[in-house]
Amino acid sequence: MSLTTLPTSDLHAKLTRGEVSAVDVTQAYLDSIAARDAAVGAFLHVDSEGALAQARAIDERRAKGTVGKLAGLPVALKDNLCTVGAPCTCASRMLEKFVPPYDAHVIERLRAEDAVLIGRVNLDEFAMGSSCENSAFKKTANPWNLTHSPGGSSGGSGAAVGGGMAPLALGSDTGGSIRLPAAFCGVVGMKPTYGRVSRYGLVAFASSLDQIGPLATDVRGAALTLQTIAGHDHRDSTSVDRTVPDYLANLDTPLKGLRIGIVPEYFGAGLDPEVAEAVRKAIDVYRGLGAEVREVHLPHTKYCVAVYYIVSSSEASSNLARYDGVHYGHRGEKPVNLVDLYESSRGEGFGDEVKRRIMLGTYALSSGYYDAYYNKALKVRRLISDDFSKAFADVDVILSPVSPTPAFRLGELSDDPLAMYLMDIYTISANLAGIPGISIPCGKSSAGLPIGLQLLAPVFEEERLLRAARMYEATQPSFGVAPA
Repeated sequence: MSLTTLPTSDLHAKLTRGEVSAVDVTQAYLDSIAARDAAVGAFLHVDSEGALAQARAIDERRAKGTVGKLAGLPVALKDNLCTVGAPCTCASRMLEKFVPPYDAHVIERLRAEDAVLIGRVNLDEFAMGSSCENSAFKKTANPWNLTHSPGGSSGGSGAAVGGGMAPLALGSDTGGSIRLPAAFCGVVGMKPTYGRVSRYGLVAFASSLDQIGPLATDVRGAALTLQTIAGHDHRDSTSVDRTVPDYLANLDTPLKGLRIGIVPEYFGAGLDPEVAEAVRKAIDVYRGLGAEVREVHLPHTKYCVAVYYIVSSSEASSNLARYDGVHYGHRGEKPVNLVDLYESSRGEGFGDEVKRRIMLGTYALSSGYYDAYYNKALKVRRLISDDFSKAFADVDVILSPVSPTPAFRLGELSDDPLAMYLMDIYTISANLAGIPGISIPCGKSSAGLPIGLQLLAPVFEEERLLRAARMYEATQPSFGVAPA
């Protein structure tokens, strides 16, 4: 078995034992990128020399007896995380020439724990999308079937890990943007509790929803990465000053008396039969492990899509107002006056989906409509959050599909924004409520496309979530990466 097809935890163990060097591992993944990425299109920028230099430095530290938690594992970074000296485009013409002068908090943590930053990966422009087709630079394909989507918006992160081009990746999740690509690409992806990971240095989309999290080929890899990036940061006012548990200490210890909540509304019309069957088989696996399965109800779930797109679009219209060609971002080349400067800069710099959401948000925030849309959405958001609080009084985790279908074909939903938005129907409620969620592989469709299983837990219960996910994973054969 080659290094690039090993589960993240096995690769980490080999590095820790000194059986392979960080240079060997980094070179293996650079070779995989060279061989596969022309077809997949996951990476926007690969710094081969810089990655090998980081790996050599880590090997030198290992020889002296000191090495960080990640021990030389390569990590692919979503291109909306600021990294000093590297481009950070957000897959947008608006930021095509932006090179940050500082590191995001999570990048500082990765460097401190001896990760190798191998490259920057594609996304839907400004993280707005569910297919990785909205990038201004290229579309990313699913490594399991190149005619299908890898999911979005962290599609490059999912495709890089699922395609054996990186053992770890970071993504951001505003409405499912880590969990959906994880499900479509057959990897593990986790959205932590809002406030668990600092967003300092993450280019903002919707500030009350955005969260940074890991993607890995197995649960232990996701836990290891979360352990690295979690914790308080005074530079992010929403970062919570709360002790970070040791997510790895009891990861392989099954949860006794685990109570799993099933939401009947999630298994109704619109759910693909193959997805439903795979998820129900996973429920049976948990029953076999001694878990108690109960029905719970989330009565305001039916409002999640509407609430999410009002809140997220309103926050996007505010956050992206700074890109006007004067303060930040692309500037129109030959404006005839100030208004023309604004119009040409934003018209040329933003793509269609970003413009659509800015207009939706600006409308919802405009005088006369603010109370009718934005304020009402905030009130319903509270009801959605209350539903979860009531449900978690009776169960430990809630289990559901990640998406209504396996990965759809590239272009299949491009002309139907509502159908695209409904791909997030099972994931956006976790962002609205601020709770953690994880996607793990639970099977394949008859077409050979991965299917994902989602687990949700109360706020700051990532340890419970990871252990519950590991319980299932331990019963299954390794999912592996997509064959070349």
